[in-house]
Amino acid sequence: MKRQHGRMRAAGSLVAAAGAAAVFTAAVLPGAAWAAGDDPYAFDGGATQVKGAASSLDAQQLKAGQSYRDSIKKDGKLYYRVDLDAKQNAYVSVVAVPKAGGKVEYGDGIKVSLQDGSNAQCGYQDTAFGSAGFTRPITAYAHRTIEADSSTCQQAGAYYVLVERTSKAVSTPDDWELEIRYLTEPGVKQTGPTELPENWPSSSPPPPAGGPQKRQGGAGFHDATSLKQGEWRADIKPGQTLFYRVPVDWGQQLFATAEIGSSPSGATTYVSNALVLSLDNPARGHVDEDTLSYDGKQATLALDPHRPVAFENRYSSNSYTNALRFAGWYYLSATLSPEVAKEYGDKPVPLTLRVNVIGTPKAGPAYDGDAGAFKVTDDDRDAAASGASGPQAQKSDSMALVAAAGIGAGTVLIVGLGLWTLAGRRRAARATPQDGPPQFGPPTTW
Repeated sequence: MKRQHGRMRAAGSLVAAAGAAAVFTAAVLPGAAWAAGDDPYAFDGGATQVKGAASSLDAQQLKAGQSYRDSIKKDGKLYYRVDLDAKQNAYVSVVAVPKAGGKVEYGDGIKVSLQDGSNAQCGYQDTAFGSAGFTRPITAYAHRTIEADSSTCQQAGAYYVLVERTSKAVSTPDDWELEIRYLTEPGVKQTGPTELPENWPSSSPPPPAGGPQKRQGGAGFHDATSLKQGEWRADIKPGQTLFYRVPVDWGQQLFATAEIGSSPSGATTYVSNALVLSLDNPARGHVDEDTLSYDGKQATLALDPHRPVAFENRYSSNSYTNALRFAGWYYLSATLSPEVAKEYGDKPVPLTLRVNVIGTPKAGPAYDGDAGAFKVTDDDRDAAASGASGPQAQKSDSMALVAAAGIGAGTVLIVGLGLWTLAGRRRAARATPQDGPPQFGPPTTW
């Protein structure tokens, strides 16, 4: 019976491993990314609830590598605390999510700043809704950058994150939900160049080859659908935001265009700022955005060309270039105005994203530690090819480990079973004389 039990365990491990491998394969099939639902934003399910303080001295501490949730009132101000060393760069991003269907005016938005104990401002970013005056998720970040020739915000100690919301009197007064993320970037072992090259490739590349492939976007940064270079087809509802992410390595440039299809209704009513296409960096700092208008005919917009991703970009005074300071997942989000529903109905509109990633990856800076989110790995490229979202990619990695562990355990058990059988046969041979009846000794203990 024990021998039978051993065989069953080995077979069970192999079956489990095969099942895990099957799940792993299914999880990364192209087009398997989660579709965005009717909710305006999908928050990180692992985010911790936090309460922003009215005073810096009452601020709750944020931990590096974690996400948090809070909400902010109209014209509100909230403080949080981060404890920084004197070596690492720090980034705190805030995604502001107004309620769907609310009213916002030009200039409404958020400002995120990072300050030291003497109220010196280390860095800030403010993001507003601009001419596209309809509610959608917007993001901004603040950072502390270690610089050899600076004395401001370089010391270790307590720092304070201030989140401010600006709203016009006629704007909807509802609270805005917040998703907060705190990341650190290692310092470098050796300082590289700080001057940017005068010339860089600024001409837009031709459209990617291969034709359109279906890939529906996610509903937030956390479940953004992965993309590589190509032409990607989705459906977007009025008022909906679709999120995508693209791995961009050191020395590479990201080019993106968006096209919405013609309306089958035949209507030709003009809707200004009907589609917004935004670009955010791996720390969820805002990089750029553009809008297009719609009159029932197909229309296309393209984000402006920007410099290749480079460490020295952080020393630029140009906000677009400054945000292209590290490798990693860059995020594209597309939002269709709810006004489209009033003129063309609430059915989804066909959307195509064309993504080009230009340039050969270069070696990154000599970080004094793991680059964390600020690098591109082979697994990232695999996720971009398959369309896996962040959670799906993590699940696939976990299932791969389970499958490998199952196969390894099964192999060990099969080898052990073979050795056990061989040892039993040898003992039986030694216990049996060449002539005469078999002699039985005491039972063997296992």
